[in-house]
Amino acid sequence: MDYKKIYEQWLEDEYIDEATKEELKNLANNEDEIQDRFYRDLEFGTAGLRGKLGAGTNRMNIYNIAKVTQGLAEYIKEKGQEAMDRGVAIAFDCRHFSKDFAKTAALVLCGNGIKAYLFENLRPTPELSFAVRTLNTISGIVVTASHNPRDYNGYKVYWEDGAQILSSIADSILDKIKGVENLGQVKKLDEKEALEKGLLKILGKEMDDKYLSKVKGLAIREDVDKDIKIIYTPLNGTGNMPVRTVLKDRGFKNIIVVPEQENPDPDFTTVGYPNPEDTKAFKYAEELGKKEGAELLIATDPDCDRLAIEVLDKSTGEYVAFTGNQTGAILINYILSGMKEKGTLPEKAAIVKSIVTGDLGKKIAEDYGVKTYEALTGFKNICGRIPEFERTKEANFVFGYEESIGYVTGTFVRDKDGVSSAMLLCEAAAYYRKQGKTLLDVLQDLYETHGYYREKQISLILEGIEGKERIDRMMKSYREAFPEYINEIKVEKYIDYETRVNYNLQTEEKLPVDIPKSNVLRFFLEDGSWYAVRPSGTEPKIKLYIYTIGASLKEADDKIEMIEGKVLSRLEEVK
Repeated sequence: MDYKKIYEQWLEDEYIDEATKEELKNLANNEDEIQDRFYRDLEFGTAGLRGKLGAGTNRMNIYNIAKVTQGLAEYIKEKGQEAMDRGVAIAFDCRHFSKDFAKTAALVLCGNGIKAYLFENLRPTPELSFAVRTLNTISGIVVTASHNPRDYNGYKVYWEDGAQILSSIADSILDKIKGVENLGQVKKLDEKEALEKGLLKILGKEMDDKYLSKVKGLAIREDVDKDIKIIYTPLNGTGNMPVRTVLKDRGFKNIIVVPEQENPDPDFTTVGYPNPEDTKAFKYAEELGKKEGAELLIATDPDCDRLAIEVLDKSTGEYVAFTGNQTGAILINYILSGMKEKGTLPEKAAIVKSIVTGDLGKKIAEDYGVKTYEALTGFKNICGRIPEFERTKEANFVFGYEESIGYVTGTFVRDKDGVSSAMLLCEAAAYYRKQGKTLLDVLQDLYETHGYYREKQISLILEGIEGKERIDRMMKSYREAFPEYINEIKVEKYIDYETRVNYNLQTEEKLPVDIPKSNVLRFFLEDGSWYAVRPSGTEPKIKLYIYTIGASLKEADDKIEMIEGKVLSRLEEVK
């Protein structure tokens, strides 16, 4: 249907409130904005929903939340009464309308006779994953847009294993959503009735205590320097309470929180773009760190599933930002060495990383006899290997990570976990400090032992309809014709995850790839370097990941520059 007709239908819909209609009427002379809001339905996939707040089919609002939740309810009802009684756990972050969206989802589920467990206030995403498994619910929902700017929000769906839904379930739920043709089909109870019927349950401190107890149970060592001075910023999100509680309970005495970023702020006034991957998010932490003489800075994103660190370089007095790959390597080295020392490293221990995550962690794991497995990007895929391992007895999951600053230790959370990762990083820094080393020194040791692994990620942002179409053209064109040499370095093979085939360009051999289908291309050079190209699943971007290895940092960095120039020029040819 034409976007203008859908816009007019919203203006006349009896189920849409007057404030929303007034917002839409004010757009009457803005054709581009009307088109952007109504040219499509906000896409529901394995990442759930994510988009800008506002009225329209392509926006995050209570009507789209209600429609999608009705679709989820229809899918759960097909599973039978037992699934409905098991219910759905629901958490939310600090963003605008997060609580409203979460409550809307809960009351729609209740309206369909499905029990809903709603957290009383904001909670970190990993606690939602934990709650799904602890309560044995059939599903889970977390309302968050993670690290996106303030005008975004999102809705992620989890399944009974505590991980985000995989494509097979997402596709089935999407079919049900499409069957909800109008808001009149949405069933919803009011809060009082839902509570009286016992369909709505409120979660609070009891679940917090269970989750934090499991996090503390991940501790590797107690004999560490707990006087280490660390700056922590939750970036005005959900991490403040759980991270500080865990560190206090573990006996860390010098954890200083950035006061301007301590409390929830849906406008992210002090940071704008609350992504700890962006070093600008550390501005306040760096200033406080220098004032206090702190050795380590830690930041978690608004829903506290992702985490980044900066470490003091004592020779310059400046802080050095670690990438997700570097932080992952530090955690792998610390966790595996500690487990081996204590005799707790399980047989067939396994690390799982995404296909666009670097290889330093893999190299470290090899030294401990630990195998590294790969999965598609996203923790739904990384943690999706856990039930597979449990079923086949092929491996025992110890740690999972990806380059986009996400890590999880153990199996009681099936998503990236900024709380447990913060605790283990503080513990690692305190352990090495007792040896006279910072995490920067440890990283240098790892380079000297395993080689200088370097990386770069580049994102080309292409918004709107035209941007999406150009990204599609770029992927199609690059798939058909890519550079077979980067200067003198030959491309030996490439993997097309869309066709699930590994092509050897020298032997022309084609091997199957044991990873689900995805629109990703990955190219391996004869010197051990590689790069990957893929469109983002949640943002209007095409991403380039470059990984090199050299005998020195300069050699590895020079290779990055060569690959970047060659690949970007080829992509930008596509108009």
